[in-house]
Amino acid sequence: MTTKPRAKKFRIRRSGSLAGQPGGPDEARQKPAPEKGGGGTPAANPFEGHGTEDGFGDEPFPTAAKARKPAEDPAVAAEIEAIKKEGLTTRQLRMARRVAQKYGLEPTSDYDAVRLLRKKGVDPFRRSTMLELVVPDAAKDGKAETLPSAQVNQPGAVPSTEVMSEEQRAKEIYRIQRDIARRRRRKAALLFVRLAFFVFLPTFMVGYYYYNIATPLYATRSEFLIQQADNQGGGNLGGLFAGTGLATSQDAITVQSYLQSREAMLRLDEDIGFKSHFSQDFIDPLLRLEPDASNEEAYKLYKRMVKIGYDPTEGIIRMEVSAADPKVSEEFSLALIKYAEEQVDNLSKRLREDQMKGARETYIEAENKMIAAQNRVLELQERLGVIDPASETSALMGQISNFETQLQEKKLQLQQLLDNPRPNQARVDGVKGDIKRLENLIAELRAQLTSGGAGNASLARITGELRLAENELQTRQAMMQQALQQLEMARIEANRQVRYLSLGVRPVAPDEPTYPRAFENTFVAFLIFSGIYLMVSLTASVLREQISA
Repeated sequence: MTTKPRAKKFRIRRSGSLAGQPGGPDEARQKPAPEKGGGGTPAANPFEGHGTEDGFGDEPFPTAAKARKPAEDPAVAAEIEAIKKEGLTTRQLRMARRVAQKYGLEPTSDYDAVRLLRKKGVDPFRRSTMLELVVPDAAKDGKAETLPSAQVNQPGAVPSTEVMSEEQRAKEIYRIQRDIARRRRRKAALLFVRLAFFVFLPTFMVGYYYYNIATPLYATRSEFLIQQADNQGGGNLGGLFAGTGLATSQDAITVQSYLQSREAMLRLDEDIGFKSHFSQDFIDPLLRLEPDASNEEAYKLYKRMVKIGYDPTEGIIRMEVSAADPKVSEEFSLALIKYAEEQVDNLSKRLREDQMKGARETYIEAENKMIAAQNRVLELQERLGVIDPASETSALMGQISNFETQLQEKKLQLQQLLDNPRPNQARVDGVKGDIKRLENLIAELRAQLTSGGAGNASLARITGELRLAENELQTRQAMMQQALQQLEMARIEANRQVRYLSLGVRPVAPDEPTYPRAFENTFVAFLIFSGIYLMVSLTASVLREQISA
């Protein structure tokens, strides 16, 4: 806790007579006026008056008899002059005087206080030294006193003597509180205006449209699925996928895509008149089609009016068709279900015609290619006289390694003979002949690996051709096995009955409008506009903070 230091105030009344002559009238002298509560800051420093009238005349202070004059000691005067050149502020000098008083020193001036403290080894401007001067709250009995401010001769150094009373303090706090409340009300008003403009007004417009302008729509719901019969005598593999949604998932997805396509929209328009129904005058402007509307505009509206979903776990296709009239909505649903049945029949018919024919042709072709690859391997083995290229290559490399070892030994032996001053020429020639024969033999064996002999293929080429032929044979065998599996599956699928579309929920015309859902749509619009406003506000706040930082 930091408490303002308490000190007595010394007020000095200056006049022309006092400023112009030493001494002065007795009324110029002011007795120390104690302050209520110990507050205030001294207005002048009576301890410093060398060559300057201090307003007290020739009357000395009680401590003047004990004080020594700094001018009597030249060394002290020099130190004080050096301290004056440091440019210390009035506050620092006043603090030095108070610290000197705390340590029981008797300085003649503020600068002398700084000198004495430094001589004693105390830094008067250290933070810890300043904190030691704080007067605790318990010292309210008026005993704690401090010396007045420093240096009367500095212009503008007299602080204010005004003391704020409890009533004035309460008024100031109340004024600040009213200002804060006024600012809060202004910010709240601005926030409400922004919310009204960016959130409430658009939400009101959306709600007005859904409650008063939007055309009532009648939605007809239906559910159907694509089924197939169980396998009839197709063996154990016949019932592998029977009774599961995977058996008809592709057909269901195909039918769903077809019902949401432009082709279905065009057929529906030709049979019942999709465009003409939504071109009537009572349709609201957001849903109404122009009389000469293009197919793309009609298709956009068709995707909004016809909603189809597929559940892969159950294999059920759910369809919802909306129209401005309940009977028309039912007619649209029945027509689309008819189109789906035709699509399923076309898919199963093509499957019945192509599944066995295509699988059998694929198997025969894979078998012929596998036989050709086998004949190619046999032909290469017979023509080249090599059954296993890897074994042949390993044997030749072993021979080459053995002969290279003997060649190194002969070279070492020749070098040993040549190191003699008078080598035996016969032995030298014999060793050189052995080296040459070994080198020729190694070269011949390596030629068999890479280039081969005259009219013969190299072992590397033989190995490459045989490996290619064997890889092709393995590939053809795998393809033949896959073709055989496809043939068996095609035979099983051919024994199944034709797929058909089964209605789970028939379309029934509603007697009340399903759309628009005014309250739900208005609430969703409110959430959307609120989210947009919140995101924009947060972004703006972050950018403002980054710019101001």
